[in-house]
Amino acid sequence: MNRPLLRLAATFGAAGALAGTTVLHADATPARPHRAAAQHVLLISVDGLHQADLDRYTAEHPQSVLARLAHGGVQYTHASTTTPSDSFPGMTAQVTGGGPGTTGVYYDDSYDRSLLPAGTTDCKNAKAGAEVDLTEDLDKDKSSLDAGQGLTGLPGSILNMTGHPATLLNPAALPVDPKTCKPVAPHSYLRVNTVFDVARQAGLRTAWSDKHAAYDILAGPSGNGIQDLFTPEINSDAIGYPKGTDWTKDNKATQQYDHYKVQAVRNEIDGYDHSRSHRTGTPAVFGLNFQSVSTAQKLPASDGLKGGYAAKGVPGPLVEKSIGFVDSELGSLVAELKARHLDTSTTIVLSAKHGQSPTDPAALTRIDDAPLLAGLDAAWKKAHPGAGDLVAHSADDDGVMLWLTDHSQAAADFAKAYLLAQHGTGTDIDAKPKAFTASGLTRAYAGKEAARYFGVPAGDARVPDVFGIAQNGVVYTGGTKKIAEHGGANADDLDVPLVVSGAGTPAGVREEGRVHTTQIAPTILALLGLDPQDLQAVRREHTRVLPVR
Repeated sequence: MNRPLLRLAATFGAAGALAGTTVLHADATPARPHRAAAQHVLLISVDGLHQADLDRYTAEHPQSVLARLAHGGVQYTHASTTTPSDSFPGMTAQVTGGGPGTTGVYYDDSYDRSLLPAGTTDCKNAKAGAEVDLTEDLDKDKSSLDAGQGLTGLPGSILNMTGHPATLLNPAALPVDPKTCKPVAPHSYLRVNTVFDVARQAGLRTAWSDKHAAYDILAGPSGNGIQDLFTPEINSDAIGYPKGTDWTKDNKATQQYDHYKVQAVRNEIDGYDHSRSHRTGTPAVFGLNFQSVSTAQKLPASDGLKGGYAAKGVPGPLVEKSIGFVDSELGSLVAELKARHLDTSTTIVLSAKHGQSPTDPAALTRIDDAPLLAGLDAAWKKAHPGAGDLVAHSADDDGVMLWLTDHSQAAADFAKAYLLAQHGTGTDIDAKPKAFTASGLTRAYAGKEAARYFGVPAGDARVPDVFGIAQNGVVYTGGTKKIAEHGGANADDLDVPLVVSGAGTPAGVREEGRVHTTQIAPTILALLGLDPQDLQAVRREHTRVLPVR
């Protein structure tokens, strides 16, 4: 389709406000400075899904819900998520409009040199430097699906889980602010506001569903951006499955887990809170993430099906089944919107927090990073008698991020040189020996180089001292239980789908220019008639509303 380049804001504005009811917060009046094209935006993240996966599936299933969404709206076929391609920077990008350098969120488990370790009580004498863990480890009880709320009748009762999961975080597991000597909640850790914050300030209702209570971070610095946040713990014990199995270790369990979140969103479509206990009205901004495709890509096998990719770019039976599951669940959401006469006033935005690497099974090289990091510490101590370990914290999935105890350029250069000099043997897709070079890296950025890469000053408290980009197919793991990962900067990690379909969107547009998932945030606000410039990250990074040709 040939058109002049337009902003979606202008395109949607021309479409006019469509039928549907805007539900307000009880004590607020909506403030929409621009004409709204949609009354509701439903944001969907299918974690692990690639644009190539979407293209293949929709071609083979032209009547699928995914095909109808993609062909009935605007497809951005060259969309990229954040580097690092982890869930937390990937999701915060979609709702803030900024990357890790702006949000301050580099990974789900990172490090901050300005904070004090969790549990610190003597803040005057404590040494700065703390792990910032945004995983299940923050839960009051990470073994329980309700994160420690104490519900009876789980898993069937999980929809009764609180919509305020900040109450389920263990304060003793949170890093400590040296100025106040108080724990830092995830939402306070985020450096910029979110679309949920902006929508709330305009008097609009908000909701979201995700996989840990730590997704409190999406509520924004105010802590109040999301009114209904449903976060069943995905890494808890999967009830009804063999002992030691969490909801990610069996793909059938992951699908069961994802279905709970779909039920929650269906309740919200119907005008209730996620538990269907209170009439609240349909949110203006809401949605969920799916985990099923991601676990199907990682698991060697599950439920009698082979996981991962059968050949380069060709999903295996478990991945194919999982995409079909997501399609079916999306179908239930679309049907619910139609049943409530909200289909003409709702825009669906579909993307992914991250991709997954590798999509070529022959490229897989599994490397145990523990000996590499131990060797680095040993080499540092040998070169600096009396020194302690050099590595303060690491995050290595299919990329390498190191925070060092010595924040000097010399120390970062030392770590970089050591890693690039290491050669050894890992394992391939069949668990057979496979040689690797340069610690599995193609390039490493050290000190000021890493800061420049992320667009922050070298003295930034959160930027890693070393950021290593892995060779295609490298996954850092000590065993053979995973055949794919995310977090790195390879194409398989970054190339995600991005579809905007529904109220106010033109149909059948395939936009092939380069776009970024950070552009989702200002586009959501533009759709709702709100000002994208109200997002701090948008102003800082000059993030643009998604284009249409």
